[in-house]
Amino acid sequence: MDEEKPPQVLLLRDIFGNLFRPVVADPAWLTDTAMSLARQMYESRDFSAMPILADALQDAGCDNTDILDHCRDANAAHVRGCWVVDLVLGKE
Repeated sequence: MDEEKPPQVLLLRDIFGNLFRPVVADPAWLTDTAMSLARQMYESRDFSAMPILADALQDAGCDNTDILDHCRDANAAHVRGCWVVDLVLGKE
């Protein structure tokens, strides 16, 4: 049972983020590039472009370290429902 805990925690963090520091997307960050990347990852369930999404968001003016660090974390597990992808796509 303990062997399952770390992956489960990683998945919960991917889906919910930090509940104590909620993030609101600035509409300026939601460029065509960011939206397209997020939509492609959501539909294909291939999240290998998360670092590219971070670059696109940063290029659009995003300086939120929670968002950028989550996208660039090589150890993060990403699934459909990832809080950053959902934030970009306006999903709740």
